[in-house]
Amino acid sequence: MRSKMLTVAIAAGLGLTSVTATVSAQTSNKKVSISQSELSQLKAEISALEQKVQDLESQQQAQQQAQVETAQSVQATQAQVQATQKQVVAATTEHKGDILGGTGGVKWTFGGFLAAESAYRSRDTADDISTKFTAIPFQGGTSTAPINTSSGATTTYPVTNAKNNQFVYSARQSRLSIKAEGDINDSTHVTGYYETDFLGGAQTANMNESNSFNMRVRQLWANVDWSDYGMHLLAGQAWSLMTLDSQGITAGKEVLPPTIDAQYGAGFNWARQTQLRFVKDWNKMWWLGVSVENPQTAGIGGTAGPGTKGYATTTATVGAGSLYDTLNSVSLNQIPDILVKFAADPGWGHYEVFGISREFTTRVTPTAANGGPGATTNQTAHGGGFGFGMLLPLLPKVLDFQLSGMSGKGIGRYGTSGLNDITYTTSGAPHPLKENMVLGTLTWHATDAFDVYAEGGREQEDSYQTVGVNGLPLGYGAGALGYNNSNCGVYGAATNCTGQNRSVKEETLGLVWKFYQGKFGRLQFGTQFSHLSRQLFTDSAGHAPKAADNMFFTSFRYYPF
Repeated sequence: MRSKMLTVAIAAGLGLTSVTATVSAQTSNKKVSISQSELSQLKAEISALEQKVQDLESQQQAQQQAQVETAQSVQATQAQVQATQKQVVAATTEHKGDILGGTGGVKWTFGGFLAAESAYRSRDTADDISTKFTAIPFQGGTSTAPINTSSGATTTYPVTNAKNNQFVYSARQSRLSIKAEGDINDSTHVTGYYETDFLGGAQTANMNESNSFNMRVRQLWANVDWSDYGMHLLAGQAWSLMTLDSQGITAGKEVLPPTIDAQYGAGFNWARQTQLRFVKDWNKMWWLGVSVENPQTAGIGGTAGPGTKGYATTTATVGAGSLYDTLNSVSLNQIPDILVKFAADPGWGHYEVFGISREFTTRVTPTAANGGPGATTNQTAHGGGFGFGMLLPLLPKVLDFQLSGMSGKGIGRYGTSGLNDITYTTSGAPHPLKENMVLGTLTWHATDAFDVYAEGGREQEDSYQTVGVNGLPLGYGAGALGYNNSNCGVYGAATNCTGQNRSVKEETLGLVWKFYQGKFGRLQFGTQFSHLSRQLFTDSAGHAPKAADNMFFTSFRYYPF
């Protein structure tokens, strides 16, 4: 259409009004006739101009098409750049790195850190970066050691660590984790997780020259989530169900004390062990979980000598067998520990309560007065308890408070201090000891790079005192049992310091400075001061000795993922 209009305009410009090509001459008022040859020439010129117009239109259309294609190409390139940038951001996210593997859409996430840490203790506990809270040495008391390996004789010497302090460097808390995630369908999701560090201590582990320490399993589990039904199934070694979570009952959401000490803080209730766990949630707000977990009797208080208790022998542990270190022992357990937990996320804070059921077993051979040798039987006792936990954002993203605690019988294994689970009755049966524990932590997020935390916790155990069949005192704890702790504070005294623990307390103040956070990961420095105290049971003379340890930790960590 535009070419026709342009032709008419050209014709008008040339003065062509009809086939006869007559024009009006204003100056002469005469008609001018155009010859046939001139008319043909004009038509040829018009035809040439029309061709030029068509050529110009074709060029314009080609240019427009090229511009459209260029714009589309630019948009596609920009989309590809954005997608690549998202992958780069995901791959450099703090604490982890994501790699989309070519194994059917499985997502692999690597995590962990490299650590260079130190510990100073005012009283030498001979520990590495993990403190044995019940081993703070008293100035009095004794220990035994072989005089020589050929005779097997022993000698007694005073404990001297109370007069020595300790300094140790350690890289053993360095950690590596690998998580695999895949979607079977839109509502079924599978996760596998492996986590390891170097805090394993084989019999060959030492700091003499090569400082060779072995890796150990921290966590190794698989989890299936059915999101349409709010159901979750976990199997493998993971944090115990009783461990405080930050959200629901979700593996990987555990809230641990922010301490450098690998034993965490006194009063913290936890375990990492093999389990089978089932969880149901309602709208991710209310959660109910049940877990059956690996049992172990971790501490036995009192002695098992003949006569005093009315039996010849009693056994609560046996020598370790296949795939264990043969210098260790394992307890007699017939059923797993059973835990139930309810958690709530109502919108402000996280809250949970839990209960645990345990069973203990001993193998007893009575004295002649009680059936005689040969009448050996299994004796059992039931233990258990309940606990609670909460995480409160007092000032969102600025000030957090966490509180957890537990009370019951035979729960020493689940306290970080490791107080005794049981002692013995007059029949040689296990008697679960009463215990309670509590831990509170306040964390101030001063800036995105600077955190300060304060923590206080305690674990305390009750005594069990009775009289054996021969009239002698029996049980665990001092007091009426006739123990004498008068020499616990006398350096070099070889007697009168039983060392039976009643309580452990700890107060901690620390900070973390994340001085680099970027595409190369995170670098942080931490330091911590802890005052740890251990108190024995009160003896028959009213002595309740204490031993304290002032500990100072530093930590330099690099989180590459």
